[in-house]
Amino acid sequence: MRKWLPLLTVCLGTFMLLVDVTIVNVALPGMVVDLDASFGALQWVVDAYALALAALVLGTGSIADLVGHRRAYIAGLAAFAVSSFVCGIAPNSAALIAARTVQGVGAAAMFATTFALLNSSYTGRDRGSAYGLWGAVAGASAAVGPIIGGLLTEGVSWRWIFFVNLPVSIIAIALCTFVLTDVHGPARSRVDVPGMVTFTAAAAGATYAIIRANEKGWSNPLTWWLLALAAVLLAVFVGIESRSPHAMLDLALLRNRSFVGVLVAGVLLTFAAFSAFTYTSIWLQSVLGLSPIEAGLTGLPMSVMAFTVSASTGRFLHGLRPDRILGGGLLLIGLGDVLAAVLVHGSASWPALMPGFAVIGIGVGIVTPALGSVSMALVPAQRGGMAAGAVNTARQLGFAFGIAALGSVFAARAQSSLSGRGVEGAARAARAVAGGQAPSLLSAAPPGAQRALDSAVHASAVTGVQGTFAVAGTAGLIAGVLVLALMRPARTAG
Repeated sequence: MRKWLPLLTVCLGTFMLLVDVTIVNVALPGMVVDLDASFGALQWVVDAYALALAALVLGTGSIADLVGHRRAYIAGLAAFAVSSFVCGIAPNSAALIAARTVQGVGAAAMFATTFALLNSSYTGRDRGSAYGLWGAVAGASAAVGPIIGGLLTEGVSWRWIFFVNLPVSIIAIALCTFVLTDVHGPARSRVDVPGMVTFTAAAAGATYAIIRANEKGWSNPLTWWLLALAAVLLAVFVGIESRSPHAMLDLALLRNRSFVGVLVAGVLLTFAAFSAFTYTSIWLQSVLGLSPIEAGLTGLPMSVMAFTVSASTGRFLHGLRPDRILGGGLLLIGLGDVLAAVLVHGSASWPALMPGFAVIGIGVGIVTPALGSVSMALVPAQRGGMAAGAVNTARQLGFAFGIAALGSVFAARAQSSLSGRGVEGAARAARAVAGGQAPSLLSAAPPGAQRALDSAVHASAVTGVQGTFAVAGTAGLIAGVLVLALMRPARTAG
């Protein structure tokens, strides 16, 4: 059993960092009450973590090459533990968002070193088994996050979704000191600081612009200035990477259309599979009145299917073409979203989500384990770490942009529904519904108007949820088609 302790150590970190992407979903209504958080603040509680994780995975991977992967992993665990404690004691939404950002930095250090640590700990058949089990954990982690979050939020407090990371981190750090080794010593190279700064600023600017549009409207000039600035910064990043001898992303990798297909799969996997759950959870709790545990358990079909498929089908998928594995899995995710959009209507409640979530879970279970192995197989061995980092970056960026974009969809659809029912201040009311403040909105209404407003709020929330699933489903279907086209093997002559 001792030989599997390195895998356990890596999986503990992976489980924590991926669970924390979605564990806050069911806690958002509680945060609204305790911290008086706005709709934009709620989005940043989710996105600050995902964005820091996405923007820094490649850069922290370069740092890990300098200082050693084991040291970087331990440092990431320590930063993750300390920031989790600060999240748990945060007195307001600003402090929580800042701590979530630091959490993302620690998570990036862990995520960036995962594959290197597994490669240095296992060889041959054991390495394949380790990757398969790691893939099962990774595939189920994001899906099981809302369930754990619901149990902790209702059983103790939403603050315990962060406190629970402390004992797990301590155990993982203790294991690191005994069972993990760096086969290769620290490399002598340089960190691409200009690339890290420009890429992080571009991603943050684009995300902030979308979230701002949700609060201020798309006609706000600053929103478009921020989007333009993000585009300029992205262009600067490309220019830096094309000239830097120590680039954190070798742009030559993007000439491989199959690798581009893997990046597309990474971005739209998390966008299509997980982003809508944030707004589904708000609908279930603040509008339908479900408890945090009940809202979290609605994701059980997704987590069970994702884990089961990841753990059991890897050996059967081994001989299949990667374009069919990734493309087919993404098409299933898109179909699951579309199914949820169709079934959630009118007076529908949580059972309407079950069939769609199960289909999404099957797709997640197929795609997640394959992403890492396919990306590593498509590039030269010396670019394996960079390729893995690029795919992980794509996954987290897809989630960060998905939260921001689908928040805009939810609010716009809810506003349209409320306007059609003659509700005054429809834009403000829509943001209140999207931000989990429906109970406050109803309690502030005159007694004679509460019944009509309650009906309008229920209808607007359903319309918003339908919109998020429809957009997520479209993204999943488009991703599947793009991946099949980009990764299709070239025809040989004759």
